[in-house]
Amino acid sequence: MASTLPTRAVRTLSGSACRTFARSSAIESALLPRRALSTSTGEAPTSQSDRPRWSYTPERAKAPFSLRLDSKRPAWYVNSDPSKLDDFYLRLLGPGGDKLLSDEVKWLAVTHKSFDQGRRGYNDRLAFLGKRIVKLQASLALVQSPAPSPPTRDSYGRKPFEHPDLEGLANLSYNTKNFMTHKDKMATLAQKYELEKVLRWSPRLPLDLKASGLELILAHTMYAIIGAIALEKGGEVANKVARERILSPLGFQI
Repeated sequence: MASTLPTRAVRTLSGSACRTFARSSAIESALLPRRALSTSTGEAPTSQSDRPRWSYTPERAKAPFSLRLDSKRPAWYVNSDPSKLDDFYLRLLGPGGDKLLSDEVKWLAVTHKSFDQGRRGYNDRLAFLGKRIVKLQASLALVQSPAPSPPTRDSYGRKPFEHPDLEGLANLSYNTKNFMTHKDKMATLAQKYELEKVLRWSPRLPLDLKASGLELILAHTMYAIIGAIALEKGGEVANKVARERILSPLGFQI
């Protein structure tokens, strides 16, 4: 006669077996090869496999039809010539500036999120980093600049405290730094470097670029270039470029 196990023992055995099975399957699944994460939206066709990522929109990111049927909005064309982009980096960074960044990053730094609905990447994160670098170097430049000498005595005959390390502290103020690095000044400097010729964006009003926010986007792109240099060449190079190619033309004493 076969022996019978208590109900509790059967449940315990079955529960432990289930746990053992689940544990072994979890280990086996962990040992299986996994696909690496990819930022691409899909595999490019064979004809696009040799093309750089900045030069085309992924096929699977395209809509099956245009959302601007019978649109009267004039077409806006952007630069796609690498030689023109290299000429801009030479103007901005000086000799060898066209070799400072990799080709993909050079295009990414001048691409605004309005271009191609952001499907080819855009420079927001680069600009966030670059703006922090430029603002820090602006603060250091103001502190190290000579300040106007304060009056030796006030109306009560008191002599203010003086120390060499505090001489430039009066220069450092929120209003002074923001005035000297205002987007209007940054945009004017960007236009001197002819950034507008290679900027990749899609203006809201092609017939009125100022109302479309051109000045803000030019300043945003200048920060993005500094951020790109910091990521690829390090903070020392980015600080030097920010001081010599941006802050010094803006009037900072470097």
